[in-house]
Parts: sequence; structure tokens; C-alpha cells
Amino acid sequence: MSSTSTAFTVEFSAVARSFPTSGRRPASEGPRAVLRDVSLSVRAGEVVAILGPSGCGKSTLLRIAGGLDSPTGGAALIDGTPIAGIDARCAVGFQEPRLLPWRSLADNVALGLPRGLDRSAGRERVSRLLELVGLTSSADFRPREVSGGMAQRASLARALARNPGVLLLDEPFGALDALTRLRMQDLLLDIHAAAPTTVLLVTHDVDEALQLADRIVLLGAEDGRPGSTIRSVTTVPGSRPRDRGWAELAELRAELLDGLGIDRHGRAHGEERTTALPVFPY
Repeated sequence: MSSTSTAFTVEFSAVARSFPTSGRRPASEGPRAVLRDVSLSVRAGEVVAILGPSGCGKSTLLRIAGGLDSPTGGAALIDGTPIAGIDARCAVGFQEPRLLPWRSLADNVALGLPRGLDRSAGRERVSRLLELVGLTSSADFRPREVSGGMAQRASLARALARNPGVLLLDEPFGALDALTRLRMQDLLLDIHAAAPTTVLLVTHDVDEALQLADRIVLLGAEDGRPGSTIRSVTTVPGSRPRDRGWAELAELRAELLDGLGIDRHGRAHGEERTTALPVFPY
């Protein structure tokens, strides 16, 4: 990925998204609101993490940013231009690698190259990306021949192949084991330092958000109204990479978990502690 990549701003202006009534929902209730009045400005080169409970519309917001879905109200813009359909300025990284099993890792990465790129330039970019994600020696392997972490690195390299101005990541490390996940987080930090593209990251992991993001957006319902909106925006102090044991991050973690309805002990608000375990006879 070239250090000359251009990062773009992303703006959501009063974005709303509703879906038609399903068979399990009475038609009299009308469309199901998922997002309501979401307004957010993301600066060029900024990393913004989106937190929220399952089903609150995090992935829907990401799909709107990439032109994979359209708002039913408000507007989404990249670099001041309204998003209309799939946007070539964006690249998306998913939770699953989604690699073609019959292609090598190098050929899978090449699928992300922009159309019209000279063949030799394309080979050079793929080679550079494979080196960046530590897969040079595995370039000719098929997806079934590598670990889940290596496949996810190839998927990330494919997303970066077009030099995107906006990188949209939807739980990109959620399916990985804990140690591989930490390594992938460090890799993403290295990539962003080399070419600071704008990143929107959907995650359920508060610690991941604190490690990677400049700001953390908490998305969720409030006031009993249908649809999720932005409940808070938290600026994360300190430059990256951050000390995971830093006391200020621990306090922010507690605040964010509280916003998600979870206390410092990992229990949902109102959940009672089990005072005794049942005794079973041997």
C-alpha cells in the first residue's frame, strides 16, 4: 500500500434506515426502524470504532458508507459527495476472509486491484501488500493450506489492494483466537501508520476499540424510541500504540461497558450474582 494513498472524510447526516415489515411482524406496525437520526463526521485519516449491542445497526451503517445499502432518510457522503451505489473509494473487510478456495493467496489479493491497472504494476502492488502483511513466503498457498489468521491477513491485503480512501471493517478479527486477534490489531496499526486511510471499524470488543480508535461511537436505542442513534462519542487519549494496561484506558473501558449495560464484573445491569454453586454428589 502506497504512502500516497488519499484518505477521505465520511459524513452521516441525520441518517435513518428502516426495513419493510416481515412475515413475523404485524403490517399495522409499519416498517422496522434500525437507524434513526445518525449524524457523524469522520475526519480524513481518522480511525473510528462503532460499538453497540447486537442488532443495533452497526453493520447497516457500515454498508451505507460503502454504498452497499441506502438510507431511507438523511444522507451519507464521502469527501462531500453523496454516496450513490457501490463506491470505488471504499474497501470492505469482513469477519470471514471470503477467499476463493481455488486461487492462491496472491491471486486472491489481486482480485482487489482497481480495473485498468497495468499488469506489472499490479504484480508489484500485490507483492508489496503480501510483504506488508507477512505472507510473502505463503503467496502460492491455497486458503485451505493456511491458518485462519493468515487467511484474514490475505483478506485485509485484498481490501487494501485498490488503495482505498476509506476502509470499512466489519468485525474483521471476531472469528480469530485471542492471541491472533491481538497480532492482527497490531498489524492494522502498522498498516495505518504506513498509509493513514480513513477507517470505520465495527466491533463488539471494547478493548479492541480502545486500542485502535481515535474516537469510539456508541450506537443504540434510547428514550424507548424505535431505531438506534448515537448515544455517545468518546475521544480516546494518547497516541497509538497504546499501553493496554494504562489506567486511563481502564476507566474509559468501564464507562463504555456501562454504556453497553455491563458492569465492571462483566454482568448485565440488574443481573444478580450467584452466591453459591450447587453441590453434586460423586
